[in-house]
Amino acid sequence: MRTLAGVLLLVAACLTGCGTGDGTRTITVLASWTGGEGAAFEQVLAGFTAQTGIRVRYQGTRAVSQVLASDVQNGNPPDVAVVPNPGELVTYVRAHNVYPLDDVLGAAAAEAYGPQWLQLQTAGQAHLYGIAVKVDLKSIVWFDPARHGLPRPGTWDEFTAATGTAPWCLGLSAPPVSGWPGTDWVEDVLLHQAGPEVYRRWAAGQLPWTAPEVRRAWRTWGTMMAATVGDNPGRVLLTYFGDAGKGMLTDPQTCAFEHNGSFMLARYPDGGRALDFVAVPPAGPDVAPGTYEVSADLAGMFTDTPASRALIRYLATPAAQEIWPRVTGGSAFSATRGVDLGVYDGNPAGRKIAGTLRSGGTLCFDASDLMPAAMTSAFYRAALEFLADPGRLDTLLEQLDRIRLGVSPQEWLSVPCGQ
Repeated sequence: MRTLAGVLLLVAACLTGCGTGDGTRTITVLASWTGGEGAAFEQVLAGFTAQTGIRVRYQGTRAVSQVLASDVQNGNPPDVAVVPNPGELVTYVRAHNVYPLDDVLGAAAAEAYGPQWLQLQTAGQAHLYGIAVKVDLKSIVWFDPARHGLPRPGTWDEFTAATGTAPWCLGLSAPPVSGWPGTDWVEDVLLHQAGPEVYRRWAAGQLPWTAPEVRRAWRTWGTMMAATVGDNPGRVLLTYFGDAGKGMLTDPQTCAFEHNGSFMLARYPDGGRALDFVAVPPAGPDVAPGTYEVSADLAGMFTDTPASRALIRYLATPAAQEIWPRVTGGSAFSATRGVDLGVYDGNPAGRKIAGTLRSGGTLCFDASDLMPAAMTSAFYRAALEFLADPGRLDTLLEQLDRIRLGVSPQEWLSVPCGQ
């Protein structure tokens, strides 16, 4: 069996020595990364050009969803686009705008990702349509070990006892989609209280928002945040999520713990080298230790050309996946199994995250990333409204369930957790 690296070298040799067969020497790529993230991804793409001779015209925009939708509608899609979640990718799959990757990667897909991530990237479809360019670990709580000790909690009671003595770092402002830091909390609590199967049914629109398990998760989050929010909910509603965790590093601290994903390492001072994290532990009998939410930016092939296929193959290789964390000091993460963890040397938290992502357990896609757009938007708004007035929970859940019932069944995704 040819290895992934061997297949790539054959493709690269043909593309540089034989041409692409259709005259394509430039490929267009669209993704959401700008600034430092965009520069890091461009270095990844530069590696592709160095191997194949194919130039890449990269467009980075925070409005990637809107730009891609417009380009596809106008019949001028990019060759490859990186979408921010599997739900968005599947909308293009169902519209027949994106090509399957089964015969592009072949057996190399299983070699690169293993069964757990391969299952997640399939996103409940019959074929593979996207590969993870960058992934993030959620279900973790950050803290500064030099200022506030946090034992490794093995149970939910230990977790709430350890974190119940100091305020949380919390900010729900994240324009243009404020509220998602709150939905991450609700998702995480539900997953760890009710288990992966209940979580899957809820994310797939098969469980009412008014169900006891869902209501309990909201109430648990509200109780945990009560002292932090106090009588001034406007403070957390207007605090930018990227600034909320700075209070962990001030002297004196203004907050002690932050629930947020591994992407925060790129936002914390000095790449988060002073910080550590603990996993959110099980809170119910149907949840095994090592159960995490994850998210992924997925590359889809919107034109089927030799150059597009070569780029997809390249993006799945350890050589490509190691570039981003290497140039950013260990703040970007991969689902590719062959990535050398040495690229995270010097960043203990980054190495710990990278190891966790490949350590087995149960990985579940962020639920709001799987929900139809109308449901996701309503969920974001409800998180804001709930913290502003927890007494409105019943009304909010009834409103959310009306939206669930109004969404066509064909718009929902049923994606099992990867195990």
